[in-house]
Amino acid sequence: MDVRAPARTWGGRTADERRAQRREALVAAALEIWLDSGWAAVTMRGVCQRAGLNDRYFYENFADRDELLGEVWDEVCAEVFADLAAVITENSDRTPVQILRAAIARAVALQADQRSRARILLAEHAGSAVLELRRQRMLTDSTDMMVAVAWPYLRPGVDETAFRMSTLAGIGGFIELLTAWRTGVLDVDADRIAEHTSMIALQLGAMFLPPELLGG
Repeated sequence: MDVRAPARTWGGRTADERRAQRREALVAAALEIWLDSGWAAVTMRGVCQRAGLNDRYFYENFADRDELLGEVWDEVCAEVFADLAAVITENSDRTPVQILRAAIARAVALQADQRSRARILLAEHAGSAVLELRRQRMLTDSTDMMVAVAWPYLRPGVDETAFRMSTLAGIGGFIELLTAWRTGVLDVDADRIAEHTSMIALQLGAMFLPPELLGG
């Protein structure tokens, strides 16, 4: 019979639980610095100082800063995708155009909130190969999600490659529009960004949706 010794605890937590707590603290500290000053300000020393941990705990969890940056990005990106997926689910009984408008409005709102974690996804990432790769993957994943959501509503016989290219162009343009707005290139309010993007989406949708589904 395999009898395992119970895990030792300190302060009511096991070693694994304490390590997980330290990792969470490091990720949270990195995110705070990133939101305040950009990804380039995220350093091992700065993160440890803000988390109240010494350097050895950083290397207990991450090989280097790039791994930490990737962890923060992945956590926030997953959170944003789950948020948008929830919006889509909540509006599933509405028309495709209404669903898309709701998702667009939510994406704009996330970028309008000055303390939203989602803002790091559209910030400047030049100089970080790990973040540029993740930004590209985010665009691909967003396209995949939109194609999957829209596919049941499309006209029979739609060219999937053409639809995917149009969706990719639409999402890429939306990201660039949000970035320009965030950086002050466009002096308009959030409602206008959402309204204009929805209008463009409707124009693209007309290429692939049956006429009866273009209302709303």
